[in-house]
Amino acid sequence: MNVPMLDLATEMKELEPELSEALRGVLASGHFILGNQGKALEAEIASYLGVEHGVGVANGTDALIIALRAAELGPGDEVVTPAFTFAATAEAIVHVGATPVFADVDAATYNLDPASLEAAITPATRAVIVVHLYGQTADMAAIGAICRRRNLVLIEDCAQAIGADFDGRRAGAWGALGCFSFYPTKNLGAYGDAGMVVTRDARLAERARMLRHHGSRVTYRHELVGYNSRLDELQAAVLRVKLKRLAGMNARRRAHAATYRRLLAGAPFGLPAEHGRGEHVYHQFTIRTAGRDALRDALNERGIATSIYYPIPLHRQPAFERTARHPPLPVSEQAAQEVLSLPMYPQLTDGAVQSVCDALRAAARGRMLGGERPD
Repeated sequence: MNVPMLDLATEMKELEPELSEALRGVLASGHFILGNQGKALEAEIASYLGVEHGVGVANGTDALIIALRAAELGPGDEVVTPAFTFAATAEAIVHVGATPVFADVDAATYNLDPASLEAAITPATRAVIVVHLYGQTADMAAIGAICRRRNLVLIEDCAQAIGADFDGRRAGAWGALGCFSFYPTKNLGAYGDAGMVVTRDARLAERARMLRHHGSRVTYRHELVGYNSRLDELQAAVLRVKLKRLAGMNARRRAHAATYRRLLAGAPFGLPAEHGRGEHVYHQFTIRTAGRDALRDALNERGIATSIYYPIPLHRQPAFERTARHPPLPVSEQAAQEVLSLPMYPQLTDGAVQSVCDALRAAARGRMLGGERPD
């Protein structure tokens, strides 16, 4: 059986009747930007997360940039963020003129290590962007305590973790600002680019609303130098349909993760760790092995798609070599050499998961017979 990393076509078939009705409604309205669909989605996401304000934007990267600008961060400020994540987190810091400072991640969860964060703080540090990687929150009790003690703005990058929680509080509701991507591959994905900034703070929400719309709250009066970053009505309509199913889709992801764990019990791979302080929503199911690249090739030969998130830590990326500061980051370096994400999406079948696990075990047996152990 060939198993893809993602199958959006099957999802579309499941949702087609309701999606078609929602999209026809937008088209009939003739209102495509900053309309009722976007306003409703903002309110629904905010309510789901337990915050007061949602601000729809064009994509997840813009959400990060606008959050930083809303918090008035810029030149001369240092912002600490993990080295093991997607480039957009650091790009946003550079785009506002601040300096990224990379900290290391926890070896079990791949999320920001509180001890490494604390060690990275200097008198110039003004903020932290914590990333909830693979669908599990970071240690928000420890990270939040550090930010309060050191008077740092806490911003959450929740691109991979909508619906995840820590001690009952959802990702995005811990910091001064939370940032979401609704890229099509996410747990809550649009059918194009889309994102959102969320906050409890009315002043930050107002600044974010101005920044997304050319720095304006009154037409042709521009109080800030802003951006053209508005969440359009068609994407908002899609997201409203899918938001109603998010809990069920996340539950299916967790069920697939449980099946992976059962079928891979005793196999020579490191399986994802759950910290036990909240629900993991499994944006990715990521295993770990020292022989990652050879294993990936073997799976590809058997028709099993995989992905590597992420093969180069940010402090090794040419784009950030001149702009960033970082201490030694051994956990991020090793993780980049060993992680491998397996197919994970709600429409995955038990048969597909079985095929993936059979291929993994066969690949491991073949490599061990050849004298190479996978870990």
